Amino acid sequence: MNAKEIRELSVAELNEKLADLKDELYKLRFQHAINQLDNPMRITAVKKDIARVQTIIREAELKDSANA
Repeated sequence: MNAKEIRELSVAELNEKLADLKDELYKLRFQHAINQLDNPMRITAVKKDIARVQTIIREAELKDSANA
């Protein structure tokens, strides 16, 4: 996912996406711990996606507080 795609989502969708990504990261870490993970770089990619989503959520919060 890139930032442009993420910015098109609503805040509720972003929070749902964030929960999904955190769940995926948990599962990937578990697979990595028991040596069943095929692509360990996927962990890094998911972490970066989580950071992107959190950044966009924060930008939306700041934009709402500036408008109020």
